[in-house]
Formats: sequence, structure tokens, C-alpha cells
Amino acid sequence: MKLKALMFITCTSLLIGCSSTLPQLGLVDGMLISCPDSPNCVNSQISTNDDSNIEPIMFDGTVDNAQARILEVLNSEGKSKVIEVKSNYVYAEYISSVFRFVDDIEFYILEGGSGRTVIHVRSASRTGRSDFGVNRDRVERIRVKLSQQPR
Repeated sequence: MKLKALMFITCTSLLIGCSSTLPQLGLVDGMLISCPDSPNCVNSQISTNDDSNIEPIMFDGTVDNAQARILEVLNSEGKSKVIEVKSNYVYAEYISSVFRFVDDIEFYILEGGSGRTVIHVRSASRTGRSDFGVNRDRVERIRVKLSQQPR
């Protein structure tokens, strides 16, 4: 009985610690903040290592259309919560089902010319060192959804 109680307290403490504080997010000099050196982040603008590089998302349409579509996609995913929306920026959180880990995802939306929009993206885990590719997979899933017509 004491062992179970100790395990429960330890796990609860770890999980509470995993919620962590909000990292520095947003834009600095027109750029998304770079990824840390840990392999649990991807960024299409600034990367400190090759593992965190990811291609920006190209969208056929205006900045406003792209932002509206990003919000539709995020709202269609049950684990996301949109936190902030500005004229060319969207920030959302994803919360994992089991351990309630929080990942942050940001979109910086820019006019790309010729009727196209460039969507820069940064997706990162708040805690831990590895994310088993979850952030990269999330961005690639969103990339596919953004290329599809809304239903």
C-alpha cells in the first residue's frame, strides 16, 4: 500500500512538472524564435541544427484565407486549443492524451507572391528532450490538411 502511494505521489509530481511554464514564443524581428538544441522542435525559419529544419507550408490563396484555413484545421483537431490570433500569426497548444504534455505550435503567415502565401511554422514540446517525431508529424499532417479543400 505504501509503495502504491509513493508511486502515485511520484507520478503526480512528475506530471504536474510536465505542464511546465510557457516558453518564449512569438516573433522577434519578423522571425519565429529558434528551436532549442533538443530534438523536440521543428522550425521553418530559424534552426540551430539540421534536425529541426522543416519546409514552410505553401498555400494557394491570400494571407487572410490561409489564416482562416489554419484556424479551421486546428479547430478540427481535438487536441488543439487556439490561444492567440493576430493579423498574420496563430498560436495554439496541443495536449497529449495520456501524460498531458503540452506542445506549442505557431504559424507566421506571409504574402508569397503570385497568389500564394508562405506559412512559416514552429512546433515544439515544452518539456523533455525527445518527442519521438511528434512535432514533425503534426506539421506534416497540418501541411496535408491545408492543401485540401475545406468540407
